[in-house]
Amino acid sequence: MSRESILAAIKNNQPDHQALPDLDAFRRPDTGDPAAFKKVVEALGGQVFEISSYTEIQALIAEHYTDLNKVVAIQDSYLPGAATQWETGDGRQLEDVDLAIIPGQFGVAENGAIWITENEVKVRVLPFITQHLAVVVAAKDILATMHDAYEERIARPESGFGVFIAGPSKTADIEQSLVLGAHGAKSLTVFLYTPKP
Repeated sequence: MSRESILAAIKNNQPDHQALPDLDAFRRPDTGDPAAFKKVVEALGGQVFEISSYTEIQALIAEHYTDLNKVVAIQDSYLPGAATQWETGDGRQLEDVDLAIIPGQFGVAENGAIWITENEVKVRVLPFITQHLAVVVAAKDILATMHDAYEERIARPESGFGVFIAGPSKTADIEQSLVLGAHGAKSLTVFLYTPKP
């Protein structure tokens, strides 16, 4: 058989057109529930602190983390003085970061995932190379489901890199025991931000 006859046979044996499935059943009229988001994050091994001002972060970090030598904060308002020279380099300048405090675009209540892009972290390796990760996400930016997240927020990507992070790094395939921090951050802290009215 010639190439043309094979291609013609394929073209003439196409399946009937099928209508796309109706996705309206996945749409949720309500916004995401921050309390449900908090519950899932904690079930995944993370901790959530509800804050009304970024100034509360410093006291919470001092209370819950000890022996931090190098801290990176994306915004100086998260932890004044921590946002020092760290953006320049190939990523190796971050190899000894103990804690990174970064913003998240939004969270998903159904699975505790937080969407983070290179627009926020600037250096892609930062959330994965740090020993401990803290993410600041606004309570108003909690969505109900992953369907809402894809349809409303990331269907038209505005950055070249994005990732959902849910809980600290973990694996359970080593002798059937759960190991935290196996290939990334050992802990995840979420600062759920609701500004004072």
